[in-house]
Amino acid sequence: MSEEFNLSYVQEPITSAPPEVRQIIDRVRQAEKDKLYMKTPYKINEDILLIVKDVIR
Repeated sequence: MSEEFNLSYVQEPITSAPPEVRQIIDRVRQAEKDKLYMKTPYKINEDILLIVKDVIR
């Protein structure tokens, strides 16, 4: 398979990340997905900050 069709290298940093980082990525992705329907998603930055603080604790 040619490199332009093989995109697994794009996800490699995520798949090789420590569990805490993967948890942050998954939760932030879900929070953003939950706000996609909004024209102007409010409080996403606060949501992300709370996710990071929660995982770090």
